[in-house]
Amino acid sequence: MRLKTAFLRADDGLLMRGAFFSLLVAAGAFLFLDLREMRQASAALPGYDPMTRDAPVLPPALTDGVPQAPPIEPESSPEVLRQPMRFELLPGGMLKAEGTIDPGAAERFTEEIAARGEYVTAVSLNSPGGSVDDALTMSTLIREKGLNTKVATKALCASSCPLVFAGGVSREAEEDAILGVHQVFNAGQEKPSPEQAMSRAQSMTARIARHLDEMSIGNGLWIHALETPPDRLYYLTPQEMVEFKLTTAPVVTAKQAD
Repeated sequence: MRLKTAFLRADDGLLMRGAFFSLLVAAGAFLFLDLREMRQASAALPGYDPMTRDAPVLPPALTDGVPQAPPIEPESSPEVLRQPMRFELLPGGMLKAEGTIDPGAAERFTEEIAARGEYVTAVSLNSPGGSVDDALTMSTLIREKGLNTKVATKALCASSCPLVFAGGVSREAEEDAILGVHQVFNAGQEKPSPEQAMSRAQSMTARIARHLDEMSIGNGLWIHALETPPDRLYYLTPQEMVEFKLTTAPVVTAKQAD
């Protein structure tokens, strides 16, 4: 707990960054152990396997180690969110990206942006996450194109989706938007050896941490992700989104708007 508090209060100095990345690389090894323990304990979670598509779209929260219901139920049905990510151009230059970030989503997103030219100014996300590689590619392209990102009221942006959201130049989460993070894991059919799994976990952990740093996102966001098993989500409060610089402006509630 003391170590976590120290990192959350750390400045952007070179020494602290180096220590932070060292922590993340070491965390990759523990992530592998977490995954192995989850597989061994799967009997304790009837009907749930985080490595399959039968997993809940919206896992329970992990608050003080005790699973709790999500703070808000998403407006979209699980059937809609489980579909491969699709794109719809909305008025005002808003491109809606909805569904699971399946392998190939980044390629389709790139083609969509190229076809729309300069008309697209922002991306609205509604996704339970998915492929980390595709999420990182989409996020990088969003930042390169100078686009904004948004999560609308009762829309979902969980797992790897906040990586995409982080790419926005301006990042807005409306009131009752649902954003959550957890540890990354191998969701594919391939079952790597223990050595391969540990190496991949460490490499992916470093890639994500580096990307969030390049997007100027606070260290605390990824620390919360590392602390949360893949079968749970850490749901971010509006205050935390601002604190971790995930959003670029405080959430304005309906009452405040009046």
